[in-house]
Amino acid sequence: MAQNDATAVPGIRTVLMGRFSALGDVAMTVPVVYSACRNYPDIRFVMLTRPSMTSLFVGAPSNLTVVGADVSGKYDGIKGLRTLAAELHSQYRPDVFVDLHNVLRTRILSVFLRLKGVPSVHIFKPRAKRRALTRRVNKVMLPLTSQRARYREVFFKAGLPCNEIFDGLYHARNSASAADFAAITASKPDGEKWIGIAPFAAHAGKIYPPDKMERIVEIFQRDADRGERLRIFLFGGGGNEQAVLERWAAKYSCVQSLAGKRYGFPAELALLNHLDVMLAMDSANMHLAAIAGAPTLSIWGATHPYCGFKGWRQRDDDTIQVPVPCRPCSVFGDKPCFRGDYICLTAIKPEVVYARMREKLK
Repeated sequence: MAQNDATAVPGIRTVLMGRFSALGDVAMTVPVVYSACRNYPDIRFVMLTRPSMTSLFVGAPSNLTVVGADVSGKYDGIKGLRTLAAELHSQYRPDVFVDLHNVLRTRILSVFLRLKGVPSVHIFKPRAKRRALTRRVNKVMLPLTSQRARYREVFFKAGLPCNEIFDGLYHARNSASAADFAAITASKPDGEKWIGIAPFAAHAGKIYPPDKMERIVEIFQRDADRGERLRIFLFGGGGNEQAVLERWAAKYSCVQSLAGKRYGFPAELALLNHLDVMLAMDSANMHLAAIAGAPTLSIWGATHPYCGFKGWRQRDDDTIQVPVPCRPCSVFGDKPCFRGDYICLTAIKPEVVYARMREKLK
């Protein structure tokens, strides 16, 4: 695919970009940011995010610099953002600020940058259409523009239209170095199937019932007991998630839990690249698996792919959902179920999910 000529963007030598949260949204910037860098190889791009997310940008283009800014600590509040703007301007001399977040924090940051002569453009959030899609009566069931497309729109507004030049963090499945995930496990034996499961999400409306998810693990363990060579890697955070997943790992011999281990993004992304199938919720793990190149299935409950947050290159048949009339009731899954039973999730049978995973494994 032909690249744009950087000389077609007079006056732009350095582009500052910003997205601080959430993890899934930052992961969704990767295909767009990498594409922008490759479309304009003579422009320097600076990505501003939280320090904990800088290592997510594996194999970054040579003209991309990723900067971690502690906006909850050193750069918190108006005074901190003013300091951050001054430091960024002094070190990088950006010609434009591409705001991929459009929240109060990045708006204030853009004001301080504008006072130094740096113009800004901001992502558009379709709040009215989201309300129409998620209201209980008279829903407007039409798909919204995807989040990645909205990221591309911001670059267009900055005078930097982009073709997608991104084929995953590792360009091909099973191409990440085994040394990168050696802290987690040895290299993948020939003929063994690797399965990833990330059963949790930030909100209850996006979490498949743990007892049903354990049933899926149990069925795969039955297959392993019959002689099939397979391993299941469980992805999750600390606290209760870690306790649940470690209990499963102790109960089922084919299971290993990564929850709470803090191996880091480079190691976990490299492992994801070698999976034969990944099962996730509408969550950050869905997006991480997708950009790492894992064949990814996702379960959707209170949310819906129409909200615009499908994983990179996920097809409609990569999603698992039931057509209950109340969904989607939320864009982010953070609203309590008005029925009280989360039928959107409990109606999905474990055997159906298992069958869909088996299709991917073929």
